[in-house]
Amino acid sequence: MELRKYLLPGLVSVTLLSGCSLFSGEEDVVKMAPLPKVENQFTPEKVWSTSVGDGVGDFYSNLHPAWQDSTVFAADRFGIVKALDASNGKEKWKVNLSENKGFFSKNLPALLSGGITATADHIYIGSERGVVFALNSADGKTAWQTQVAGEAVSRPVVSDGLVLIHTSNGMLQGLDQNSGSIKWTVNLDMPALSLRGESAPATAFGGAIVGGDNGRVSAVILNQGQLIWQQRISQPSGATEIDRLSDVDTTPVIVNGVVYALAYNGNLTALDLRSGQILWKREIGSVKDLIVDAGRIYLVDQDDRVIALNTDGGVAIWRQSELLHRNLTSPVLYNGYIVVGDSEGYLHWLNTDDGRFVAQQKVDSSGFQTEPVVASDKLLIQSKDGEVYAFTR
Repeated sequence: MELRKYLLPGLVSVTLLSGCSLFSGEEDVVKMAPLPKVENQFTPEKVWSTSVGDGVGDFYSNLHPAWQDSTVFAADRFGIVKALDASNGKEKWKVNLSENKGFFSKNLPALLSGGITATADHIYIGSERGVVFALNSADGKTAWQTQVAGEAVSRPVVSDGLVLIHTSNGMLQGLDQNSGSIKWTVNLDMPALSLRGESAPATAFGGAIVGGDNGRVSAVILNQGQLIWQQRISQPSGATEIDRLSDVDTTPVIVNGVVYALAYNGNLTALDLRSGQILWKREIGSVKDLIVDAGRIYLVDQDDRVIALNTDGGVAIWRQSELLHRNLTSPVLYNGYIVVGDSEGYLHWLNTDDGRFVAQQKVDSSGFQTEPVVASDKLLIQSKDGEVYAFTR
């Protein structure tokens, strides 16, 4: 049974795999926690909202806006990419990356999937078709496009003159930032079954740190594409294939020479940046990106608990468990609060000191799948149907 790359995090996997022998019965069905009652201490102000195509619908996608200077860049799965004025959401330019197959044929959708990455001159975005696009920031014209080794479902990362792409078949590729030519490829290895999603690399000191679907974190020298160390942070174990999933799909975070990495069905692990040696680990699993700030780690675990721990040993500071199985986004730190979205279209604002709710608002009926984005004084989030919202505190 070939299921690699078709298992989605969260409840969607139950629908897709209901005919397979991965689940043991009714005890595997989870229920979404009811919406917690919150007395708002403030009401976040919606500054603007605008539609960007048709969004992603029910497909798993890492598409989310990016921000550079005074411009917000956003896209839908089918190929629409827009540049928006960050102050009011008005359109600056719009392009369509779908392929025109002729007068009598419908356009072939681009299937954009990796989150947008913006630099001063270009934006970069990948697709399920294995194409990476570089567009001019000023007008959206295509600077180059490159076919890579597999689906580009994670966010491109730009560093040291390279655009780093982690593909769905376990390849980390370095593309020339100016031309898109492939400079090197590293095979990170793949298990037979894995979650749909890939770790975006983190970069520091001329190297890239990236998680793999085999439960390992790898370090690669950027100018050579050479693997320098690997460390396993998740060991496959359990009675079912689901229990044995060990993907490291989150983006590692590098702070003060320490790499913080998080695996599904695995561990939150602190590693030495130079050697990959494990400094400490805690039994917490997730596919959501984590935050490291001011000596604390904030994350959403695989059951949608929001957790704060200290960076010195990973000791838990608080846990917020009233959002269980609401399919939360990755958290973001904005204006002194932790903010997460959920699949019913709510934004939840939490106090960083104790995890208590300070505000809650219904924003979009289609729900959220990808994390909010901080854009200077604004908080951006894109719904599954393609609506982009900007809020201020």
